[in-house]
Amino acid sequence: MQKERIGIFGGTFDPPHLGHLILACEIRSQLKLDRLLWVLTPDPPHKQERVITPLVHRQKMVELAIGDNPNFELSLVEAERAGPHYSVETVQIIRERNPNAEIIYLMGGDSLRGLPRWHRPVDFVRACDEIGVMRRPADAIDVTSVDNAVAGLKSKLRFVDAPLLEIASREIRRRAREGLPCRYYLPKSVFTYIRKEDLYR
Repeated sequence: MQKERIGIFGGTFDPPHLGHLILACEIRSQLKLDRLLWVLTPDPPHKQERVITPLVHRQKMVELAIGDNPNFELSLVEAERAGPHYSVETVQIIRERNPNAEIIYLMGGDSLRGLPRWHRPVDFVRACDEIGVMRRPADAIDVTSVDNAVAGLKSKLRFVDAPLLEIASREIRRRAREGLPCRYYLPKSVFTYIRKEDLYR
């Protein structure tokens, strides 16, 4: 019997936008995933310099954004426990909850380059069945040098050709703050929620 394939798609999603959804669809299709978990990061250590929208609002926006896709699922695996939140522990918890599944962690090319500096990178690679890397056009990644630094990585890499979408959550927040149009960067339900809750003002 073929194992269920579960992808881990992490982020602050502040807000979740059409670029996230398009990328998520490409990931699921190219890596043949049965489920894609949108893992909401409560307080990312690399974004301490800015104010993050409260978790309750980001959770609701992700629910609205993915609610009509049965293959997408919100995961609060990181919000359920105290930080700091390390990817190796997130993968291990998801594996414990889905013992018969293949676990595929998704990351960008920049994260792959920085993987040797992650918390327990070798244990992280061991915990994953595969690591999906979202590549941008003309994105140069020296896989050999990263593999030399983190044992066992190369055999688990799967590359996803990601479309080049110039949509970023920070740009949407800026546009909302300055009263500029942002409606068509977002699912309609998310845009309506932002307006209703007066977010990013």
